[in-house]
Formats: sequence, C-alpha cells, structure tokens
Amino acid sequence: MKLLRVGTAGAERPALLDTEGTLRDLSGVVADIDGALLADGAALGRVRSAAEAGELPALDPAGLRVGPPLARIGKVVCIGLNYHDHARETGAEAPAEPVIFFKAADTVVGPNDTVLVPRGSVKTDWEVELAVVIGRTARYLESEEEALAHVAGYAVAHDVSEREFQIERGGTWDKGKNCETFNPLGPWLVTADEVPDPQALSLKLWVNGELKQDGTTAEQIFPVAEVVRYVSQFMTLYPGDVINTGTPAGVALGQPEPKPFLRAGDVVELEIAGLGRQRQELKNA
Repeated sequence: MKLLRVGTAGAERPALLDTEGTLRDLSGVVADIDGALLADGAALGRVRSAAEAGELPALDPAGLRVGPPLARIGKVVCIGLNYHDHARETGAEAPAEPVIFFKAADTVVGPNDTVLVPRGSVKTDWEVELAVVIGRTARYLESEEEALAHVAGYAVAHDVSEREFQIERGGTWDKGKNCETFNPLGPWLVTADEVPDPQALSLKLWVNGELKQDGTTAEQIFPVAEVVRYVSQFMTLYPGDVINTGTPAGVALGQPEPKPFLRAGDVVELEIAGLGRQRQELKNA
C-alpha cells in the first residue's frame, strides 16, 4: 500500500494511493497514519480490505497539499557515510561501524514544502535518502531477517544539511542537521511488502533541473537490515520511528570548488524508484 497524509500543515488527514493511481480518503477507516496504526495489524488489515473492496471515497488532488506520510514521529535516526561512492567523493574512509546521529522530529515537513536556508548559511547541501519506517518495537535484534520483520515500510527522505555548521563549527554534526524544514519526507509511506529488496532501489536528485545524484542502494556500506539490527543494540526503536539510511555520491560537498551549495530560489527535486518524488523551492529563513 501507498499511505499518505493530505491537507494543510497540522490538519492532515489519512489517505491512500490505490493501484490505479487514484487518491482515496482513509479518514473513515483510521484516524491517522502513525506508529499506533503501523503496530496494529488488524487496523492495517481494515485499510487493505477497504482499498481492495473499492469502498474508499476518491479525493481530488488538485491544490491539495501532501504532508509528511507519518504523524507523531518519535525519533529520526540517521546513518552517515553509508555509501561507498559518497565516502570516496568526500575523501572519507568507509566506517567500520555505522555512524549514527539524530534529527529532531520537528525537522520533518511535507515532500513539496518550502525548505529554508538557515540564517548565516553559506553551505546548505542536498542528500536524497531512503527512509525506513519502524512498525514493531525493536530491541537487541539478533539477525537481519528479524530486523526486516520490524520494518513497516519505506519513504523518500531529503536529509538537508548545512556543512559549515556540521563540520566546521565544532562539536557534533547535529548543528548542521537540525535546522527547520531540513527533513522533507514522503510523498508516500510504501509498505514493506511492496519493496521486496531495499538494496535494489535507484535514487536520483536534481538541482534546478540538473541531475546531481544518481545512485543505488546497492552501494550502501551497511544494508537496511544491518542498519536496523545494529541501531537496535544501542536504543529501542518504536513503531513510527524513522531511520534515514544515508546518501549516495553527488552532494555539493563532494564537488570541486566553487562548490554549488544551495541558495534561496533554487529548486531541488528527488525521487526513489517506486517510492515517489519530491520537489522543494528554497527560501531564506
């Protein structure tokens, strides 16, 4: 299933994109798309049955904002330097273990919402990423098979980053990762049954129409299953938590000088095969 949330910010309602590409209203079946729904097999079954029976009313998508596909996100765990080609382009050694940092849940916005360039920023960068959405509480998982069984679905994430704040201002990476609007998510939460192999997905990103990133999750140093298993050794993952799994080569940081960092007025578009497409215009904060 392709689950999404539509409407004005803070007042989104649950919806579903059916197999014919028609937007369907889910508000008569479930209250919202969140961790509680993802952990409730019976409720998900009702959604699936209603969709298959053709019982869901159609929605007119014209002028309808698409919000983040998941409400009440608990935490956003991020994996840094997780693509071989991205590590090479930035001159970094491939890590021996996954690099973990966090984004606050309030950085998450809709897939087509405005992204704000922070005040004083000169190095705002782009990163297309595969987001993993957790569907079952995960603690000390023992195998990659067990890890995948705890995944509810997948989504497109844009891990917007300010490189000066992240790298040159001391301390942790978090200063360059948690500026407002720095995690567009969606358009859809695609349930795991529609993604048989998360290591076979193409990722692309364009800036002002120019292709900048053209990668595949096959390049991940630590595959999705290992990332989920590994993270569960250090923290409990709950339904509705999100893991951003890293970005392939092609970011501004890896380009020759002068590096083409983002400015107000730029337009970024990104997509992952089968998971949908995003588009953001940048404005000054």
